[in-house]
Amino acid sequence: MHLLNTITAFLLVALSATTRAEVIEIQWDSAGRFERNLTVPPGKLAELCGRIGRDTKVTWSFKSDQPLNFNIHYHEGETVTYPVKQTGSTAADGVLDVGQPQEYCWMWSNKGAVPAPVKVSLKQPGTP
Repeated sequence: MHLLNTITAFLLVALSATTRAEVIEIQWDSAGRFERNLTVPPGKLAELCGRIGRDTKVTWSFKSDQPLNFNIHYHEGETVTYPVKQTGSTAADGVLDVGQPQEYCWMWSNKGAVPAPVKVSLKQPGTP
């Protein structure tokens, strides 16, 4: 039984390491924008997270040359809410309308066999 527990623990650690994302903190520039070029390796995730204030609208877009699973989400305790969730997208855009302040995350997962470059743009209201 001890050997089975050891093997199970090893597999769980190995699995989490293969899908773990580096979380990039959203840092707004003086014009209220955040832009980033990133690459999502095969079998991995990329995630941008930041606190968004009450009654804020964030215009967002991304483009990639590879299909990616994409979502915008936030956590409330153990509950995860997805205002946006897409599968196999190479591009998308929209407006996130925030009612309550939350830590929102834009997340991409690459189920493909090659790295996926992603160009991301976020813009807060009142910016050109």
